[in-house]
Amino acid sequence: MSPNEETPGDRPSDRHRRERPGPESQHLAELGPEGMYEAAERLCRTAAGDGARGASVARTVGRIAETLADTRSRDCVMFAADLVSRLLPEGAMSPGESDRLLRSVAAKLVKAQHLRDLEPLFGELPDGVLGPAVELRACLLGELALIGSGTGRRSLDAYAEKLRELGHPLARLPRTRLDIEHRFTVRVRGLGSIKTAKQLRSRFPEAPSTDGGAVAGRGAGDARDEGRANATARPFRAGGWAREPEARFFTLASPLSPDDFGIAFLKELPLGCLEGEGSRRGSALACATTPDDVLNELFSASYVGGVNGHGQGAAYARLYAWESLYALMGLPAEVPFLEAVRRAADHRWLRFMAFTDWFHHDTSDVAFAVLDPTRTRVAVLAATDTDVDRDVLG
Repeated sequence: MSPNEETPGDRPSDRHRRERPGPESQHLAELGPEGMYEAAERLCRTAAGDGARGASVARTVGRIAETLADTRSRDCVMFAADLVSRLLPEGAMSPGESDRLLRSVAAKLVKAQHLRDLEPLFGELPDGVLGPAVELRACLLGELALIGSGTGRRSLDAYAEKLRELGHPLARLPRTRLDIEHRFTVRVRGLGSIKTAKQLRSRFPEAPSTDGGAVAGRGAGDARDEGRANATARPFRAGGWAREPEARFFTLASPLSPDDFGIAFLKELPLGCLEGEGSRRGSALACATTPDDVLNELFSASYVGGVNGHGQGAAYARLYAWESLYALMGLPAEVPFLEAVRRAADHRWLRFMAFTDWFHHDTSDVAFAVLDPTRTRVAVLAATDTDVDRDVLG
């Protein structure tokens, strides 16, 4: 699997089966780090080429690698990295499972280990971007960036520069957390998922609903762009949210007054998420928000993952969030991140809510609209998640 491809959320039955430790795992945990590594090494040798046992063994070895990554010691760092980078039989896991394991091990290593014990992993520079060894280290650098660590270390700096030269997607991200990313991975009491109109109004100023906005909405032109839509929706697809997100783009014949950018305008656009608005109890509303709020929701969508999906790790969640934000603003990838932050301040941002059948009104509903600085281009993104099984949803 290419490092630039998202790993979709897995099915709930698969997820629960993988996460439930069995007697074999409990026995291995009693062996100590070196014993666990040796047992995992034996399992990898015996499972090589055995398709029937390969997947089961790979999951057991993966759990061992995660346990080792979470146990602070230099030996555990090397054991965990060696298991997922070299010893795990190729093809024993699906590409999605393999990517998730690498990202999970990287996250646990950064959280649990001393930086000095991670440094030896970067002693040899890569000659390409493919392969689990390179991918693990790229994820490690991505995780370190979000805790403000790793820069100024010669081996890590050299590895990061080589990844940039080779074109690894994670290598284009800043190696330090930007101010606009201040809420990434941070849980703040009282700032959970917004599920009611009262919650939305209590946290964001409501945008006016005007007749002028409704008139402008009726005259908006549909500007379909599949590539841009895919980039915009990527965090939610990667996180395994229940419904396919809606990402749409519109053009206006004349500049829209900022005062007219509200729910009356949005309700006139041909949006699936607003179809049938007014047929259920509750009225749609829109509130002014800020780019950091939008970026954080995009990050959380794939960092946490959908209820029946799977988190993607901080490094890739950050990448998908920025790609989505760029797509919402219509920015080319060459625009530097801090320049994108500056331009984001010139856009108008709305967070809206609607009581339609499109939204599940269950675990998570997210909807944003963006008006560009010329006031003639609008982007809309809506996503919804539920704990109802996809088979039931159809």
